[in-house]
Amino acid sequence: MLLPRTVKPSADLTAAEQLNFLLTNRIPRRLLTRFMGWYSQLRSRRLTRLSMWFWRQFADDLRMHESATQEFNSLHECFTRRLKPGARPVCTDTRTLISPCDAVVGEFGAINGFELIQAKGFPYTLSELLCDTNLADQYRNGLFVTLRLKSSMYHHFHAPADGWIEQLSYISGDTWNVNPIALKKVEKLFCRNERAVIPFQTTINDETLVMVPVAAVLVASMRFHGIQTALNLQYRGPNVVQVQQPYKKGDPIGYFEHGSTIVLLLPPSWRFSEHIVTGQIIRMGQPLLYRQQPPASSNV
Repeated sequence: MLLPRTVKPSADLTAAEQLNFLLTNRIPRRLLTRFMGWYSQLRSRRLTRLSMWFWRQFADDLRMHESATQEFNSLHECFTRRLKPGARPVCTDTRTLISPCDAVVGEFGAINGFELIQAKGFPYTLSELLCDTNLADQYRNGLFVTLRLKSSMYHHFHAPADGWIEQLSYISGDTWNVNPIALKKVEKLFCRNERAVIPFQTTINDETLVMVPVAAVLVASMRFHGIQTALNLQYRGPNVVQVQQPYKKGDPIGYFEHGSTIVLLLPPSWRFSEHIVTGQIIRMGQPLLYRQQPPASSNV
């Protein structure tokens, strides 16, 4: 089996980033991920409070004031917490795609033929990400954006527009961390990790976008509403899973059981909202892209 190629640490990587990479990527990732999956399900309010206190020492603000509940019986309940009604207003402009999740905006822009950028100097291809050359052909020279859900963030992801999902494809893989330091050090990381490929048919000019939720270390597990089985390291079902589900913009699709990443792929007819910049935090429901209007016909 080929091992991921890594690069030597660069001067712009802090000591904290180096330590984070060593702790989460130079360990038996699958074993630790399975252990964390078991640990997070232990039902004890006292243990959960202690775990959350420890978690807060390393994570950003958990924004617990937005949570629909403040008491959790397990760490898993905290990871997958729901928000209070109205905590995420959804942009109603019918030409606009919203962010499907809370996230830090990563790399985004035009797809150069079939090539996308993971981080500076680390390209990967549509075929490597999707494992489907026919689907990859549809997004040649299109657009992409990487949305990273930090462990402290709201873990659910939602419909970016009105539309429907007929099926999704599950791709088993590794559980590398997907934080910025790992993206700078591990080649083609998104193409190595466990992930799902979800074509989403929108009602906007009947165009289809693709959502690729990428799982990561610690709790590599994805849940989809309407599918009883979690897609994780223990999954042994079919790779193609039927969904047949309509959605309104902002409807929940599923959730990660820990922080991770969603890569969005779109046709070139879309444009990014002017406020989108790398490194910014975007919330579910906020405008992400808009449909470029065709030029008005002229009567000459």
